[in-house]
Amino acid sequence: MAWKPQGGGGPWGGGGNGGGPWGGGGGSAGGGNQPPDIEEMLRRSQDNFKNMMPGGFGSGRIVTLAIAAAVVLWLASGFFRVDAGHQGVVMLFGEHIPEQDVGPGLHWYFPAPIGKVMTPNVEAVRRIDIGFRGAGEEQSAFGRQNTPARDVLEESLMLTKDQNIIDVDFTVQWKVKDAGNYLFEIRDPESTVKLAAESAMREAIGQTDLEQALTSERAAVADRTRELLQDILDAYRSGITVIQVQFLKGEPPAQVIDAFNDVQSARQDLDRLKNEAEAYANKIVPTAEGEAAKMLQQAEAYKEQVIKEAEGEAKRFLSVYETYKVAQDVTTQRLYLEAMEEIMKNSNKVILDKEGGSGVVPYLPLPELQKKAGGQ
Repeated sequence: MAWKPQGGGGPWGGGGNGGGPWGGGGGSAGGGNQPPDIEEMLRRSQDNFKNMMPGGFGSGRIVTLAIAAAVVLWLASGFFRVDAGHQGVVMLFGEHIPEQDVGPGLHWYFPAPIGKVMTPNVEAVRRIDIGFRGAGEEQSAFGRQNTPARDVLEESLMLTKDQNIIDVDFTVQWKVKDAGNYLFEIRDPESTVKLAAESAMREAIGQTDLEQALTSERAAVADRTRELLQDILDAYRSGITVIQVQFLKGEPPAQVIDAFNDVQSARQDLDRLKNEAEAYANKIVPTAEGEAAKMLQQAEAYKEQVIKEAEGEAKRFLSVYETYKVAQDVTTQRLYLEAMEEIMKNSNKVILDKEGGSGVVPYLPLPELQKKAGGQ
């Protein structure tokens, strides 16, 4: 409300026409300095603003248009794009709505603060190193510096089934299977995967002997670890799928590596000597078996030969006997001649004819004739 003093004087009295702070003189009622009327100033400002608007729009219509424009801009901010390999996770008043999740493309949803959309990458393959830290770069007081690979013993040292210690380095490759569970069911996905993978590897190593874990069972240990890790993550509803567990290194701790190498060298020598002995046995045994088979075959052949010869002699004797019974004289004479032929066939023979005449001894030198015949 306006402030108006009584009379023509100012706040220091006096009512004349020329009255001022120190002067008298009464003036008219409108004379002297008056304070500003605030209500009048506000009314005039509103009138000036209305006169500036084209067509003299009323204040109610302007407010309506302003509100409509703000609503349009707010609704337009609800358009969003989901890139390839990503998934749109939709939330309404902070609550995840799984059935409204969207794939790659251009979409619209209620903008903030009513709705919110998160677009995590569900196709990227992530990797976690356990038991070691790979070479890379890190920020220090002197700038970025290369860091060499190093072993993390508190993660890599594990106990085997036969109560031995093994140093294991391995990597886990994984990606997002369910974006909603990945974002809201677990707090720190990478730490969860790392701790679960270490636990799964310790269980798999704890069911395997040291010698097998170092040699023949490496692939089986990696597969068993992947299965256990996937079961753990599924129990957590993490929305993560394990692609591969790669067994990089498995060896005894550095403190005992020399002694272990000596043991391994002795075992290799043992295996070598055993293989040489088996090779020698594989060479000698077949040879001996072949010789034995040859001797058996020769014995069987000799046996058959003797039997056949004996049977032939027996048949020949029986044949001669049957002939002898039919013609004894002829058979006796033939046998005598055959016996004399057998006896005298290799001796020197001279034939003398007693009935030769003229006192000259008839002489037939058969051995000399045979020699001459053989020489010719």
